[in-house]
Amino acid sequence: MTLKTLLLSCFSVLFLISCTQGSGKKEDISGEEREVGEVVRSDKVAEISGDEEEEEFDLFIQHFSKDKTFQLNRIAFPISVIIPDTEHEGMAPTEESIGKYDWEPLDLTYDSTYLTRPFDQYYQVVRYKNDTAVVEIRGINNGIYADYYFTLIEKKWYLVTLYEASF
Repeated sequence: MTLKTLLLSCFSVLFLISCTQGSGKKEDISGEEREVGEVVRSDKVAEISGDEEEEEFDLFIQHFSKDKTFQLNRIAFPISVIIPDTEHEGMAPTEESIGKYDWEPLDLTYDSTYLTRPFDQYYQVVRYKNDTAVVEIRGINNGIYADYYFTLIEKKWYLVTLYEASF
């Protein structure tokens, strides 16, 4: 195959992909189309068989934040947690382990108004790399600082560790 043929093939594939992605609609796990930005019922993420695609992180995090039972099933317990040691003068980070019965429900839904509210302002960013996602929460002049680490295990997202350095 010549270089010219290879380049032409690559451009053709990229063109087809870009045409299908820009339609303003998106197909979810159930095969139904929805408008981009439309809120989707949380049960659409619950069941994915082994031969289907991996869970979409955005749908997963919505369900994870709203359903306590689902959340408990999607945490790799006992979970390793790095938190400031309040007994230490400099609040040096220390590692602890939290079991299923000591877990307090976590809400990672985010609304852009959190950035402009009068108290406890923060922003939230999700960073992806291969089969991991990190939800980073950063306060604005208030000491809020947390990272939540998720990983794909058998095409499903699980919370595997967290780093809480807020003071």
